[in-house]
Amino acid sequence: MANHNVDAVVIGSGPGGYVCAIRMAQLGFNTICIEKDKLGGVCLNIGCIPSKALLKSAEYMNFLKHSEEYGFTVGDVKVDFPGVIKRSRGVADQMSGGVKYLLGKYKVKTIYGTGKVNADKSVTVSDENGNSTDTITAKHVIIATGARPRILPGIEVDRENVWTSTEAMMQQETPKSLIIMGSGAIGVEFGYFYNAFGVDVTIVEFMDRIVPVEDKEISKELARNFKKSGIKLKTSAKVIAAKKVGNGVEVTIESKGKTEVLKADKALNAIGIMPNTEDIGLEAAGVQTDRGFIKIDEFLRTNVDGIYAIGDVAGAPYLAHKASAEGIALAEILAGHRDHGINYNTIPGCTYCFPQIASIGMTEDKAKEAGYEVKTGKFPFSANGKAHGIGKAMGFVKLVTEKNTGEILGAHMIGPDVTEMVGEIGVAISLEATAETIMQTIHAHPTLSEAVMEAAAVVQGEAVNI
Repeated sequence: MANHNVDAVVIGSGPGGYVCAIRMAQLGFNTICIEKDKLGGVCLNIGCIPSKALLKSAEYMNFLKHSEEYGFTVGDVKVDFPGVIKRSRGVADQMSGGVKYLLGKYKVKTIYGTGKVNADKSVTVSDENGNSTDTITAKHVIIATGARPRILPGIEVDRENVWTSTEAMMQQETPKSLIIMGSGAIGVEFGYFYNAFGVDVTIVEFMDRIVPVEDKEISKELARNFKKSGIKLKTSAKVIAAKKVGNGVEVTIESKGKTEVLKADKALNAIGIMPNTEDIGLEAAGVQTDRGFIKIDEFLRTNVDGIYAIGDVAGAPYLAHKASAEGIALAEILAGHRDHGINYNTIPGCTYCFPQIASIGMTEDKAKEAGYEVKTGKFPFSANGKAHGIGKAMGFVKLVTEKNTGEILGAHMIGPDVTEMVGEIGVAISLEATAETIMQTIHAHPTLSEAVMEAAAVVQGEAVNI
């Protein structure tokens, strides 16, 4: 067994772990990163990155269906679905290789295996057969083990008929019909993807609206567009059971006191996530958890001195960029370069179906609940020239502000490429900017981002384009 004595060890190489390890190394810490599977974690390999490649293919598929609107006559389109998946996997492999290069560039030692924290806060690494290969002693132990799909009782995930997101992005052929349980980002993205390729999609959601964490108006607009695309929506519906029956699946739901059995070729379990905290030594080390997630303070510290947690394993929001931000913050805190954690109110959330969704800060309801006197401004893409030029004039930008000061409390967007626009509001909220500031900032014309400026003008009562 190899023994190592270093400044820091990071367990997990996802967007939190590898970023933290590199930043630690940049700041002079001798660092080891442990990974049991592929570098880059879920995000780069079976999550954020390959799914965006799939969604781009869906976008092109939808373009081909409506090519006449753009002046093209296209004959019968032959879909090479395995080719769609192959491209996605190639993108993932390339990005994972990039992480390997970066870890090497900054001299972060990578050890492959499963890391487990011991009672004395050392870390033991075991191979796939359970044999111990390395023992690491470090001043700082950072847990970044991420999360995996949550499987509720009654949902019989066999990965052949009832999928998780992993199987959903690995299929070599499309089913004729698909039931998706859950309408968070994963659920609606795969719903959009499979619908684009001709699959009969039904989305089941426990809450009274899809994408329930979003502003209510966002949920309403996405539902309208999904229904227009032929996606069936069943809200206020609890999944009781899901299982393989014959050559298909049956999903039993309960809605308004009535039970209904839905039938399809396949089903996708997209009902949340659960943390990867089993068998990593938390009990032995005395690290406290809450519903499985590691409890941390504003400085990413657990209750045990010298042990920290970042990313999904440390709780919501479950976003790759949140994990990366925490990783960088932790490294800089430990190096004495900063005296604060991160501002969770400035973390954007993005959903890449079409129309896209991007949100940051408080919704209108949350701002009112927090005691703010709220004023909103809403500008539709139907009044935006660029949106018409690209044939995607749907959705809107909504700003939530404090009525008296004009300070921006949140923004909620649905429409074309809004995930590329939300960063402007992140800067604005960080600087405590006002709607007037954004309104007076000259935006290039014609651009989609003008909709942000126009929404600010609506707040100020000075809009000229609606």
